[in-house]
Amino acid sequence: MTIAFIIGTRAELIKTFPVMLELQKRNISYYFIHTGQHQLTDLCEKFSIKYPDVILTKEPKGNSKFYAKAAKAIFWNISLIFKIRKALKKIENLDYVLYHGDTMTTTSASIASSKLLNPFKKYKNVHLEAGLRSENYFEPFPEEISRIIAGKFSDILFAVSERSKNNLKKYKNTKTIILSGNTILDSANIAYNMAKANHTKPLSTKRFGLISIHRHENIKNKKRLSKIVDILSSLEMTSFFTIHDNTRKQLERFNLYNKLKQNKNIILIDPLDYVSYVYQIAHCSLIVCDGGSLQEESLIFGKPCILLRNYTERQEGLDSNFQFLSKLNVQKTIAKIKEYSSPKFKVKPFPNPYGKVGLSKKIVDILTKTK
Repeated sequence: MTIAFIIGTRAELIKTFPVMLELQKRNISYYFIHTGQHQLTDLCEKFSIKYPDVILTKEPKGNSKFYAKAAKAIFWNISLIFKIRKALKKIENLDYVLYHGDTMTTTSASIASSKLLNPFKKYKNVHLEAGLRSENYFEPFPEEISRIIAGKFSDILFAVSERSKNNLKKYKNTKTIILSGNTILDSANIAYNMAKANHTKPLSTKRFGLISIHRHENIKNKKRLSKIVDILSSLEMTSFFTIHDNTRKQLERFNLYNKLKQNKNIILIDPLDYVSYVYQIAHCSLIVCDGGSLQEESLIFGKPCILLRNYTERQEGLDSNFQFLSKLNVQKTIAKIKEYSSPKFKVKPFPNPYGKVGLSKKIVDILTKTK
C-alpha cells in the first residue's frame, strides 16, 4: 500500500501523526509532502515520524506565513495546487492521498488530487476530519469554505461524528463516507503520556485557566477584540494567555495590549509546545478560547470551555453542560465564566461524540481493507 500525506500546518500534523505512527508500526511506508505553510521540523522530531520527503515552499520563521497579506495567501494557494499535483505524479503505484482538516493546504490538496485535474487517476484522495460545518461561510473564514471544497473533491470522507456524517449525506451515492471519529483523541493521549514521562508540571499549584485567542475574524476586528478583552478582564482566577505573534500585534494596534498586560489575573506567556499544552489542559480548571481544537480537548479532558465565537463547526460539545458558545455577548459570557469558575461547578459525564482512543488504528485498518 502506497500512501501520500499532504500536510501544511502544525495543527494538521498534530492530528495526523498518530496515523503515521500506526503505519510505521506496521512497516507500511508513506510519502510525506509538506507544503511549507508552517514550520514542522520540531514536531517530526518530537513524535518520531519521518521528515518530509519534499517541501514545496519555504517554511516561515514565525507563527504565520501570510500575516495581513491576503493577496499573497490567495496566490500561494492557487500555485500550490499545481505543485502538489506535480509532486503526486512522481509517486509510483499510489493508492491513497491523505490530507486533513480545513486549511489552505487542505483546499489545495483536495483539488490537486481530484478527478478534476487527474481524470484517469487510480488512487483515492481522502479527507480526514470531514463533515464539520458551522453553516456560516464567514465564521470561521476561510475554514468553512475549505471544508466544503475538500468534501466536494475527495473520494473518501472520514467523518468525525454522527453529526458530521449527516452533514455529508448528500454525497452518499457518489463518495465513500466512513464514521471514523477524530484522531485528536489519539494525539492528546500520546502527548499527555509523553508529558507525564517528562515529569511536566502544571503552570500553577492552584486552580488556573488557559486562554487562547487567534481567529482572524476576532483579532482583526477592533469591536470584537474589545469585547473579548472585556470578557477576559472579568476572570477572577489566575489564567495563562498563550499569545501568538498575530494576536499580540493586533492587540497593540487597537491599544488593548496594555489592558491585558496590567491585569493581575492574566499572565501572558509564549505558546507552549503541544505536549506541554495538553498537560496544562488536563490540569486546568477553565478554558477560554476561539479555536476548534481546544473545544475538542475540552471534551477529552472534561474541562469547562468558553468559546469566544458566534458560530462553531464543532457543535456536538454544546450539548454538554460545560461548553458555552458566547456569541460575544459580554454580560452573558461573564456570567457563564463565573458559573464555570466556581469550585462548586461540576462537569456532568458526557460521552465523547468523537469516539475513543485507538482511532488511528481503525483508519489504517479501513484503508488496508478498502484497498
